[in-house]
Amino acid sequence: MVPRSGLPVSSALCRPRARAAPEGKAQGCAVPGTVLLLLAYLAYLALGTGVFWMLESPAARDSSAKFQRDKWELLRNFTCLDGPALDSLIRGIVQAYQSGDIVLGNTTSMGRWEIIGSFFFSVSTITTIGYGNLSPHTMAARLFCIFFALVGIPLNLVVLNHLGRLMQQGVHRCALRLGGVGQDPARARWLVGSGALLSGLLLFLLLPPLLFSHMEGWSYVEGFYFSFITLSTVGFGDYVIGMDPSRRYPLWYKNTVSLWILFGMAWLALIIKLILSLMETPGRSYSCYHHSSRRDFKPRR
Repeated sequence: MVPRSGLPVSSALCRPRARAAPEGKAQGCAVPGTVLLLLAYLAYLALGTGVFWMLESPAARDSSAKFQRDKWELLRNFTCLDGPALDSLIRGIVQAYQSGDIVLGNTTSMGRWEIIGSFFFSVSTITTIGYGNLSPHTMAARLFCIFFALVGIPLNLVVLNHLGRLMQQGVHRCALRLGGVGQDPARARWLVGSGALLSGLLLFLLLPPLLFSHMEGWSYVEGFYFSFITLSTVGFGDYVIGMDPSRRYPLWYKNTVSLWILFGMAWLALIIKLILSLMETPGRSYSCYHHSSRRDFKPRR
């Protein structure tokens, strides 16, 4: 009787210790992992800060110096103008440009707040792109923009999530129809990722710059830059469609670009999700400790 009763007691005492040790070690490894992630995040920001400072700071100083030279040359040529009057004129031009009422030739307005312009502003608001080239000036419009964004941003996320799932399912079905892919999950996953990447690159990043080059007069690199900055919702505002008052834009142009933004953001979100899945490996939660027996190893999902 004694030998039989001793075995369950020892096993009962050993099992909680075997389970508690990995959990304690896994929790202890979570803090250093978070610290390393924050350090990598700060290092990446420091890298971007240094590169942008080295590349853009000389150009910014040259642009400011050139503007001051042109300003003083204008004052020397036109003695009827003084410095404060010229500064007031420049401020008025900047404010007029921000309001969409700049005078170039016979053009007095770029129609930013017409039906199509208002629709494009609504799209840039709920997609959180925010180019910064257009903003409401009346208090009623500003208050409405707050409530419009509170409802529109979650709705936009739901739509993007749904479109992303549809894209993923479509590409996955095409991959499964290839011979022997259904029996190899790793190969199917690779085909899904490469297919989504290549098709999306063609439809959302490589072909649209050709349209922007034709409609806006940009170079292909400028159009490609605008495409990525827009779909990633960075939206600097240095390149915005429909802003050249010397050009006449068709009615379908901004509507087509709005649809491109919607589906392109869904595709880019799918690609970012794939990159995150590659960066965040599932084995990191139990890689800090080792077990000699596979029976005691039970990873938590």
